Amino acid sequence: MMKKLSYLFGAIAVLLSHVMCATVAYSYRDALCAAEHKGASAPASVAFFYAIPYAAAIISAIVLSILCYKKSRER
Repeated sequence: MMKKLSYLFGAIAVLLSHVMCATVAYSYRDALCAAEHKGASAPASVAFFYAIPYAAAIISAIVLSILCYKKSRER
């Protein structure tokens, strides 16, 4: 059971990393377009702040995956 949870958390970490890349890329493109055409005051690099909660969730999933894997090896 713990080995399956380890794989599940690993898959969640990979899925979150892909979603994070898509979200940041879309937000960066949108902010860049807004800065060039609509006169937005914030720079496009502000879009990278969207990566912070994703990074925290990815790190948590990796840690849980490692803990579950180690627990499965003990049994």
